[in-house]
Amino acid sequence: MSQNATAEVKSPCISVCAMNEDTGFCHGCYRTIDEIKAWWDMDAEAKKNLLVTLDDRQLQLVDFAD
Repeated sequence: MSQNATAEVKSPCISVCAMNEDTGFCHGCYRTIDEIKAWWDMDAEAKKNLLVTLDDRQLQLVDFAD
């Protein structure tokens, strides 16, 4: 197994923990409550996939707000 496959994936949490009632996403990391709760049980690949989803989600929300 490569080192990248076993390396820990850093949490997207930026300590701005407040849920947006309209979107259901955290204002800081753009995760849902279920995604936040599941983070520590996810494997590295699932975490990386979620990070991509969060980037897309953030871009969509920023574009929507403009």
